[in-house]
Amino acid sequence: MVSVVIPTYNEEIALPLTLSNLLGQLGTYEVIGVDGGSEDRTREIFNTTPRVQLVTTTKGRASQMNAGAAHAKGEWLLFLHADTRLPNGALSRLNVMEANPAIQAGGFYHQFSGDDWRLRLVSQLDNLRCRTSRTIYGDQAMFVRRSLFEQLDGFPDLPYLEDAAFSKKLNRVTTPLLLSPPIVTDARKFLKVGIWRSFLRVVLIMLHMNFRLPYSPRAFFQDIR
Repeated sequence: MVSVVIPTYNEEIALPLTLSNLLGQLGTYEVIGVDGGSEDRTREIFNTTPRVQLVTTTKGRASQMNAGAAHAKGEWLLFLHADTRLPNGALSRLNVMEANPAIQAGGFYHQFSGDDWRLRLVSQLDNLRCRTSRTIYGDQAMFVRRSLFEQLDGFPDLPYLEDAAFSKKLNRVTTPLLLSPPIVTDARKFLKVGIWRSFLRVVLIMLHMNFRLPYSPRAFFQDIR
């Protein structure tokens, strides 16, 4: 079984489409929404959606995902952002892979919604980065066997970049599998901030992560809804 963990904070705009796509998937899975104190309709959406378990905890993506994992019963843990849609057949594909012990973790290639060439370019560059480094970010629907997740002590308690830090731990013990077709992320946050400005923000975050360059947490990691 796949345990899909969705961390949320004020995600009433994107969440309904994500849940509709998710619950239309075939396969054996459970859905665990982990809310970090939303002030909008996010928890109401979870509570009124069939087959969804709601867990509440303090805000922080790492702690929220760890809390969801603690409630999970599946062989696979799949961490899904509230504005991201899985490709058709994704969960049934993971069900089949449960029987293959050589596959311990992975994620999906990435694509933004819409047809703006700049967004396609950003996704292509991100996919190239991922093929080269095998560092999987949270917006790629990272999945990992629950036993390995527990062995690695889950996501480190960091205010940001917890996905990259956990992916580095994964790379020390296994080679994550990259799957296509890609997941599709709602492009509204990139469009709201500006595509090139958002892309620069991502590049600066990567430089900070890889080379420990100075950064401004408030500017880089602000909530965008």
